[in-house]
Amino acid sequence: MRRDALEPGLVDNPALRADPLADSTIARILGPGHPGGPDMATIGLLNQEIARWQLNGDLDGWRASPGLPPDMAAALEEYVAKARVLPDWADAAKIARAEVLFMEMSMASCTLLFCASLPQCYIMPDLAAVLHAAGELEQHTDYRVRATAAMIFPVMMRGGLTAPSGGGVAQAIKVRLIHAMIRHLVLRGDVAEALVAPRHLPRLLTQAKTMPQVLYAHGWDIDRLGLPCNQEELGYTLLTFNYVFLQGLRRLGLRLAPGDEEAYMHAWNVLGAVLGIEREQMTDTMADAERMFTAIQAQVRGQQRKDDPRPALAGALMANIQRYLPLRILKPFPVLLTRRLIGKESSRDLGLDKRVSLLSRGLFVLVFGFIRGVDAIARLVFPGFSISRLITRILGYNLTVKLLMDETRPLKLPDTLLGEVGDAVHAWHNDEKAPRWVNALERRFTGRLKPAAQQG
Repeated sequence: MRRDALEPGLVDNPALRADPLADSTIARILGPGHPGGPDMATIGLLNQEIARWQLNGDLDGWRASPGLPPDMAAALEEYVAKARVLPDWADAAKIARAEVLFMEMSMASCTLLFCASLPQCYIMPDLAAVLHAAGELEQHTDYRVRATAAMIFPVMMRGGLTAPSGGGVAQAIKVRLIHAMIRHLVLRGDVAEALVAPRHLPRLLTQAKTMPQVLYAHGWDIDRLGLPCNQEELGYTLLTFNYVFLQGLRRLGLRLAPGDEEAYMHAWNVLGAVLGIEREQMTDTMADAERMFTAIQAQVRGQQRKDDPRPALAGALMANIQRYLPLRILKPFPVLLTRRLIGKESSRDLGLDKRVSLLSRGLFVLVFGFIRGVDAIARLVFPGFSISRLITRILGYNLTVKLLMDETRPLKLPDTLLGEVGDAVHAWHNDEKAPRWVNALERRFTGRLKPAAQQG
């Protein structure tokens, strides 16, 4: 969003607002910008310290490690005390219902994460530019996706936001501070100072090796782009994980009841508050979410871009998914499914509208049409029946196990949480809403045997 000058009322522009609590904390720790580049030693200490935030209970009365510089220790302790508190409008019953829904949707949730939420997240060009600058998607797609999952699972599992044994709040306030660090590095100093003295930060010609150094050297035009990871972008990202997810379920014929949709949106809004997102950037209903989401995307499409990083990011994501599909004719299916879930305009924005082989496209249309037709007829007799749910569970299981639960590259989670995630994934052996023969078919296509309790 363009800013020509600091005029009265311009502070109302969400592209020029970030996160005062997290930004002031990082400014106290990292200080003013350094001509020689970021202070890697201090950043290393900071990363080491926030790694201690593992479970929600760890945050109760949290104290910095002995020997930590006093200014850093004080800043972090004050941050934790304020950031860990849920908003006063949080509804424990709705959060608990959302947790149940997440577990019920199980592996279908992972399919929608890869083929709907993440692609729509990359629509924002300025947000994509930050990821592009760090090479996080093109060069480290696998890492970035796993990092996203490392936050989603702790948040949506039982007690993730409300219990001391959960890890959602601990992971969220860590991500919130990392966002502030990114802003500080990209702007080469305090966010508040950057707004008082607006400027264009040119790209630095340097042999940057680490991610902080790359971000510091990248450059940023505040007048044209607003702040990195600003409130508008954060609010939009939140919509990709609640509204886009629920919209994806609808497009697959797996629509939830209105009350369940609102409970799911509420849980993510609570997470958004912990992440430092303003309440004004949130919506409580699907109708309001659709209006906000559509308005933001329309605004983005009206902006002219010389270099568009989005196609490369989306292409890297799709290629990463395609690695786990066995047959050549099935390789285009993630792109085709993503098109179906996010629509024509978003697919064009991401460069996913390229020509796909006629055979693969025809097979996808045939399969998708057949599934929707069979589901519509079968539900007249069996209300819970859904082949669409079966297909998304099979794909989601393969992505979950092969990409997220690879024992050689475990998710960066506390051992207790990692164990709970593993138990949850392995517990998704049966779809309680499906007939026995459908569950048997699912086990056959995922290579899973019948649960031990049912064998013999």
